[in-house]
Amino acid sequence: MIALGIILLIIGFVTGISILWTIGIILLVVGAVLWILGSMGHAVGGRRHYW
Repeated sequence: MIALGIILLIIGFVTGISILWTIGIILLVVGAVLWILGSMGHAVGGRRHYW
């Protein structure tokens, strides 16, 4: 999810499409939160770890 967020940020920045930029930021933040929760040992989506 983090990688997809970065890709959308880059595409949105290069093409000037603001909706891709916004979606990229949202995916990046959600991916980072899930990664942090998974690394702390909390179950995320029924899994004990999240890559």
